[in-house]
Amino acid sequence: MTIVYLLIPLGAVLMIAAAAALFWAIDSGQYDDLEGAEQVALESDENVHSSTATQRNGHHAANPHVENP
Repeated sequence: MTIVYLLIPLGAVLMIAAAAALFWAIDSGQYDDLEGAEQVALESDENVHSSTATQRNGHHAANPHVENP
């Protein structure tokens, strides 16, 4: 029965920590663009390889007229 005096406060502390982590993630914008990650995952490999090759050639992948620093 004495273990309950340890487990109840420990559970409350863990629940508060989980809620704080959730609110931090929401406030920092972790859930702002849920569709963007899905689009990146669905891109074909050719698009990924061509943007990597473009970046290696010294040009920015989104705008070929901008050079990478």
